[in-house]
Amino acid sequence: MDIDYLLRQPLSGTARFDADRPALSIGDGETITYRELASRSRRRSRGLLALGVIPGDRVALMMFNSMDYWVSYFAITRIGAIVVRTNFRLSGEELEYALNDSGTSLAIADRELLDRIADRRGQIDVTTYVCTSAHDDPAVLTLADIDSIDDSELAEPRPLDSDAAMIMYTSGTTGRPKGAVWTHSATTWFCAMQVIDWQLQSDTVIFVAGPLYHVGAMEDYSLPTLAVGGHVVFLESGAFDIESALWVASRRGVTDLTLFPSMIYQMLQLQALSTIDLSRVRRIFTGGDPLLPWAVEKIQELFPRVDVIQVYGLTEGTPIAACGGPGDAFADPGSVGRAMAFCEISIRGDDGEVLDDGEAGEIWTRSAANAREYWNKPEATAETFVDGWCRTGDLGTVREGRLTVTGRKKDMIRSGGENIYAREVEDVLMRHPDVIDAAAIAVPDPKYREVVCAVIVLREDCEVSAEDVVAHCSTHMASYKKPRHVVFVDALPRTPSAKIQKFKLREQFAHLGSEI
Repeated sequence: MDIDYLLRQPLSGTARFDADRPALSIGDGETITYRELASRSRRRSRGLLALGVIPGDRVALMMFNSMDYWVSYFAITRIGAIVVRTNFRLSGEELEYALNDSGTSLAIADRELLDRIADRRGQIDVTTYVCTSAHDDPAVLTLADIDSIDDSELAEPRPLDSDAAMIMYTSGTTGRPKGAVWTHSATTWFCAMQVIDWQLQSDTVIFVAGPLYHVGAMEDYSLPTLAVGGHVVFLESGAFDIESALWVASRRGVTDLTLFPSMIYQMLQLQALSTIDLSRVRRIFTGGDPLLPWAVEKIQELFPRVDVIQVYGLTEGTPIAACGGPGDAFADPGSVGRAMAFCEISIRGDDGEVLDDGEAGEIWTRSAANAREYWNKPEATAETFVDGWCRTGDLGTVREGRLTVTGRKKDMIRSGGENIYAREVEDVLMRHPDVIDAAAIAVPDPKYREVVCAVIVLREDCEVSAEDVVAHCSTHMASYKKPRHVVFVDALPRTPSAKIQKFKLREQFAHLGSEI
């Protein structure tokens, strides 16, 4: 099944719901129906075809959350091209890498993000840029230009289920992100898995708080809700305000909230919470990190009729591979639940052997919603994807069928729902001319759970401040990846084989999290 099924089905004579139902709403603003979404995406797909886009071409979306994001996603996948979804928080350098690594030929971008790569366009292989608004560069087209093309004679290709539909760049242990390739069938299968587990229906009104470039806002929750005729409410990109978000949920009659743990903590500390009508909310979905026990207890106290569903997954190995069932978060808050419908979870040792119940090891996942491969990275693909399984790099245990995540095999920092790989930060730190050794570690943070701490060894007789280091990092990477703490030491602790003993650094500087 290809992704366009989600928009073909409402217009068919056998649809289970009315095509004039609301499909998408952005905050308190614009709402469009299924019929309007299908019409706008089809018009845009014809414009892309007229520009010469063919099946297999990579088309990047460098956009903030908007209706045009959704329209563009469906237009690109409809004709068999591949969507490259880029994180709008990336620096110009990081965007350049993703565009060139994917071989993107056409990029649709908001003006701010297009300007971010303005001085790099000579080094980027993209041949056509389309701005979502007017642009003073005559070589840059606009979405209005594309949408005004009317060529009904163009034959529209139809992608195969096995064709690639999307490339999502995830941070890599080698310091460069890897492009996880999703197929049409993986996307539609993942929709079905969620519909089955959560019994989504046409009366579902789901609120997603995350960015649309992330699977946690689109493939998770939103696409399966559209598959059954439900209503998706999302927010514009920008500074997240929990009170404003909850008022939107109240006015839209939201039945299912999706919030990162940090957002839930803000919600539970909100003084105005009792004045906001959330009576229609029946579930809160959360993931990325386990919800702290005090928050689970507080939700049960304040909202006794609301269930909490904790989820676990990753872009490559099924975005939601495990989830709790009704009441599980209250009965067993340390667990992320059981395997999703049509998903398998296995705990393995270092050599790949299956471990016994209760033993700790690496979490492996297998489902039709696993990524197919890493784009143009056969070695990394072979290392991660083994006989249909995805080696997640996370550590966990399974007891009586329930998965508990206990740690990370990969050296990763989890901050505010985003993955930050230490090696990527260290690579940037070592580019500073006065830094001779560096390590990036996670320290606790009350808001983001973890933040980056840079531990640095300087050249002799150099005067470099923490502010200098942060400013250096800001020019090379997204803001959320830069260090929140910088400490200077004479030497890093190492093993006889020269590996940095990061556990010692974490112990030494864990107190920084309490000094905020």
